[in-house]
Amino acid sequence: MARKPSSPSTPGDPALGRALALVRDLRARCPWDHAQTRDTLRPYLVEEALELDQALRRGEPAELRDELGDLLLHLAFQIVIGEERHELDAEAVTRALEEKMWRRHPHLFADSKTPDHEGWERVKKRERGAGSRTLRGLPDTLPPLLMAYRLQERAAGVGFDWPDAKGPLQKVKEELAELEAETGSGKRERLEDEVGDLLFAIVNLARKLAIDPRAALERANDKFQRRFEAVEQLAEARGLELGRASLEELDQMWDEVKASRP
Repeated sequence: MARKPSSPSTPGDPALGRALALVRDLRARCPWDHAQTRDTLRPYLVEEALELDQALRRGEPAELRDELGDLLLHLAFQIVIGEERHELDAEAVTRALEEKMWRRHPHLFADSKTPDHEGWERVKKRERGAGSRTLRGLPDTLPPLLMAYRLQERAAGVGFDWPDAKGPLQKVKEELAELEAETGSGKRERLEDEVGDLLFAIVNLARKLAIDPRAALERANDKFQRRFEAVEQLAEARGLELGRASLEELDQMWDEVKASRP
């Protein structure tokens, strides 16, 4: 017969309160959970955040519910560890969140001292204090594509931005021309710089078109995989071995697949 939790919750408790009670009970009765620290939980937190990201992409409600629950468990763990160390609790975390949102939404909260015209990134920069740098503070572990997007977003938040997509589109063309001019140089470092500049410009163009570059690239990856697997199936049906087929044969099959598949 299962024992009652050492930190019981009831169905009427707030959802976060029940999650915290669960973690307190796990820490009290399970050796593995009791042994966990902030540092030992970090790899799992990153993994769960990435799994949630993919669940959001797929949009399946049951999967999304489960992955949100897994991430909530990790947040509850960190709050309970903060309680045990007498550093913070759920009230302190929630209050800090409320105050931050009040500051960053002056148009919604009349008693805010922040001017209505001040943008999100300007408010964040002001909160970081005098002498702070606009692009500082982003985690080094952000994937490069997302880092490029966030750097551009922060710069745009303080006015360093084109008014529409025409400027970024022209910049993409300029960067492509510079890369083409550099392809015959044989200088790998310069080629790498030009490829990086082109990718950065494309991310900026996507941002101005209100397109998430990660989502766009994921769709392109999925499309390529579907079509390439169809080419493999077509080659197999025709008795062709991919490693031995000519480029012309592969191109012809690829065009056939493109014409018949989205």
